[in-house]
Amino acid sequence: MATGAVTVSARALDALLTQWRSTAPAYQALADRIRLLVVDGRIPVGSRLPAERDLAARLGVSRTTITATYTALRESGHLESVRGSGSVARMPTHAPAPIEGASSGFLDFSKATMPAIPRLADAAVRAARDLPAYLGESGFDPVGLPRVRQAIADRFAARGLPTDADQIMVTIGAQHAIALLSRVILGRGDRALVESPSYPHAFDALRGAGARLVPVGVTSDAGWDVDGLEQALNRSSPALAYVMPDFHNPTGRVMPADQRERMLALASRNGTVVVADETMAELAIDEVDQPLPLAAYGPAVLVGSLGKTVWGGVRIGWIRAEPDLIDRLVRARSAGDLGTPVLEQLIAAEMLGEYDEILAVRRDHLAAGRTRLERALGDAFPEWTVPHVTGGLTTWVGLGAAVSSQLTIAARSEGLLLASGPRFGIDGAFERFLRVPFCYSEGETDAAVAALSRAWTGLGRHPFPQRDALLADVV
Repeated sequence: MATGAVTVSARALDALLTQWRSTAPAYQALADRIRLLVVDGRIPVGSRLPAERDLAARLGVSRTTITATYTALRESGHLESVRGSGSVARMPTHAPAPIEGASSGFLDFSKATMPAIPRLADAAVRAARDLPAYLGESGFDPVGLPRVRQAIADRFAARGLPTDADQIMVTIGAQHAIALLSRVILGRGDRALVESPSYPHAFDALRGAGARLVPVGVTSDAGWDVDGLEQALNRSSPALAYVMPDFHNPTGRVMPADQRERMLALASRNGTVVVADETMAELAIDEVDQPLPLAAYGPAVLVGSLGKTVWGGVRIGWIRAEPDLIDRLVRARSAGDLGTPVLEQLIAAEMLGEYDEILAVRRDHLAAGRTRLERALGDAFPEWTVPHVTGGLTTWVGLGAAVSSQLTIAARSEGLLLASGPRFGIDGAFERFLRVPFCYSEGETDAAVAALSRAWTGLGRHPFPQRDALLADVV
């Protein structure tokens, strides 16, 4: 369960409660709207709602109405009264639909990945020719080959962030980097700020290090909850903040430069180490004015990898940090692994040498995939909201009803594997959303949308009570 000190003020809640009144009794209409905000993740699970008196005054209703509203929310499991903490947003206890392993006959859209770049095989051959020069050494490399660290540093410099090789550690992918940073920076019981929704395996790594998660909302239309971010940093003083400011997974949003500066200034003031996941950062599709890497605006640790751009099977990632933190990471690394494979580092060096050409190929592929998916979803599901993103691999689709887990289960029966919305939230939020990748081939995309359409039609024939209850709340 998420733990944090973020409070949704009466004023902020009023701004979220647009057109909440209906023909239903006031307390019921208000409870339905707040419940929807929690389900959507716009009120992060674990945040405190306003005091009854404050909310009543702000909305211009009686205190009795707010008391009845909060009672209804407690009865449905969306609110919990915590001594000393007031009324805290919760989700009813349930498990989101599991992400099944790929098996024969299934089309796996639960992963936002692309097949290997065609030139990878030739790069592997060239790397193998270079390998003999390293065979006289131990092969255990906890920090990274000098040529690979320099190549990564040069890539940062090309993006407008001067970097020295001694600021780079080479890791076994980005997930390994996130887990290692979590172990080094966090102590058991420390708070960690996270975006909600966000990358679920980052949640796992932070929790594995003993962190208590403090969520801050991100939406496809409005981006980051700036007020919530400021509150979380000032009131919780988290030891670590995990963010994805460039083509955020799953919403596709990019954090503006002024928000980056503000966030890093607040984090520095509160002693928070900001870790930015850049695995999507260079997957721009459109010609957009993308901000510089986060560390150009203040102290921040950057994590990246070749998993999304080159191939997930090349397990090479990196951490960009100040040398003293790199030294701490090197000393702590042996508890989990003894270094990054040399041959894969040599392959990475080859790939980084032609990275601009690789990104151009990926950009064309993703542009075509995005256009095809947006059109297909728009034709098949006119009632859904399909955001247009400028980069990344996925779109965060609004279903208009809290049925993401049920739809995911129904899609499996049609041969399609998906990651349900709650996989990207905390404690079951985001049942009204579905992450759909657009990085697959034309044939795979068409087959996936057809399977999704059959699954959606099946839900209509056999409606779930939760879906029926919330259909009237679509705005």
